[in-house]
Amino acid sequence: MSNYIVSARKYRPDSFESLIGQDNIARTLSNSIKRGQLAHAYLFCGPRGVGKTTTARIFAKMINCAHPGPNMEPCGECESCESFREGRSYCIHEMDAASNNSVDDIKALLDQVQVPPPVGKYSVYIIDEVHMLSQAAFNAFLKTLEEPPAHAIFILATTEKHKVLPTILSRCQTYDFSRISVPDIERNLRDVAAKEKVKIDEMSLHVIAVKADGAMRDALTIFDQTVAFCGTDVKYEDVIRNLNVLDYEYGFSMVDYFLAGDYQKALLSFNDVLSKGFNALHFIGEISSHLRNLIVSRSGGMDALLELPDSLKQKYAEQAARCSLKFLYDALGISIQCESGYKASSNPRLHIEFALMRMSFLLKQPEAAPAPQAAAPAPASAAPATPAKPAAAPAEPVAAPATPASESAEPARRRRVAKSGASLSLGAILDEKEESAETPQVDAAAQVIPSDDAVTAAFGTLAEQYSGQTRLYNMLRTPVLRFAEADGFKVVTLVVINDAQRKWIEERLLRDMESSLRRILSTTLIKVLVDVTPDSEVEKKPYMPGEQALDLISKNEEVRKLVEIMKLDTK
Repeated sequence: MSNYIVSARKYRPDSFESLIGQDNIARTLSNSIKRGQLAHAYLFCGPRGVGKTTTARIFAKMINCAHPGPNMEPCGECESCESFREGRSYCIHEMDAASNNSVDDIKALLDQVQVPPPVGKYSVYIIDEVHMLSQAAFNAFLKTLEEPPAHAIFILATTEKHKVLPTILSRCQTYDFSRISVPDIERNLRDVAAKEKVKIDEMSLHVIAVKADGAMRDALTIFDQTVAFCGTDVKYEDVIRNLNVLDYEYGFSMVDYFLAGDYQKALLSFNDVLSKGFNALHFIGEISSHLRNLIVSRSGGMDALLELPDSLKQKYAEQAARCSLKFLYDALGISIQCESGYKASSNPRLHIEFALMRMSFLLKQPEAAPAPQAAAPAPASAAPATPAKPAAAPAEPVAAPATPASESAEPARRRRVAKSGASLSLGAILDEKEESAETPQVDAAAQVIPSDDAVTAAFGTLAEQYSGQTRLYNMLRTPVLRFAEADGFKVVTLVVINDAQRKWIEERLLRDMESSLRRILSTTLIKVLVDVTPDSEVEKKPYMPGEQALDLISKNEEVRKLVEIMKLDTK
């Protein structure tokens, strides 16, 4: 078996021209070599796999070439270039600070620095992961780094620049390496595939480039893994199965389900994703990314924000044309909210399913429950039937025209649901359904606006329902109420002492409280609101020890005299 070399090593750049995605850094270093303006210390920082160590090796090769070209490019024939190509260069010394981070390691390096290079003009010392040096090692390194021998050049590389001491940073020229863009990674992978005689489609290249997250080394490693799985004929289906990547088609089909209001298919598709072993949070993240891409596609002049193949861009544009911007914005808000609350949810799957249902109901309201069937008509020989009670009335009266007082609870509920518009949710439907079930059907003639005293007494009755919750029971038993009348309704405002109480009551108690009061007072002509007591009306109670002491002195003359006689400190 021949010796196999992974693509990340086999196709490692050996010149600044072949360096990918770091054009500014390559140009700066190349110009400094041409002008003979070489610094004694450099700091290369940036994410993993973007070419920091490779750039350092190319730099060392160029400055030690015995016969450089007009643009200082290496000749490739001298002893220095030959040793560099064969991996036995005498001018390059590499040290991994992750495992050699003690003072003794740095002292050994400093002793080696004093020896001039046997070949070439400079000895280049490359220290990877320099941020992992200990504090003592950094201190031992400072003086030599500031004033090294004329033949020594230090190149420090790190992925965490913020952990390097400022005294080290001030002695180095700093170069920040950026992540390699998806198109650049795709272009390089396409060249490697051609050299390796591997047939691969554009979508597969894109998936590998995105999976690499800006690191060319990672991209080449994933490419080797894919070729090992698929052989020399790489298919998109095999790539996403091997890399466990969610297919873009799930995003397109999900948005189609949302547009059609088909929450059943959306939930089944989500179940299919889970059955294939994908993480649920990863799925909702992909939905958010898909909605973001649709917004970008729908907005003109923003194509530069889409790092996608042309065929995929066209598909996004076609689906974006069928979506309103408001729908995409609302759906993206729901998906991001779902992502942020995923880890705090006690039932993560239901949390995502509810988000999918909400997105499905953005354009199409859920169907209401079927109205109860009317009783069968009585035989002709039977006595005339008595008029049906309002609770048993059919959804659409067929006798005399219905008046507002004779309408059933179901049409009223539908009007309330329709009025809520885009804020519709399954929770609201269930709450409305419970309210309609709990609110008594009262004859219109018996409905009157209750008096203030009657409402206050009703709150006392209502408090008994919460006798197990002491604070809530006390608040409702002796409530602070404000009364008003508007549009034929008694408007009752329950006054609480802070916003936390108001928010809690509005979210968890208000609907049930209003329904119970209507039942107790036998009327639907009452509305309940919650408000906060103005700060000027809130009784300020002493809290700190000093405040409590002053309050006691102001209320008790004997205590005041005692404090004066004994000259006590009340602070």
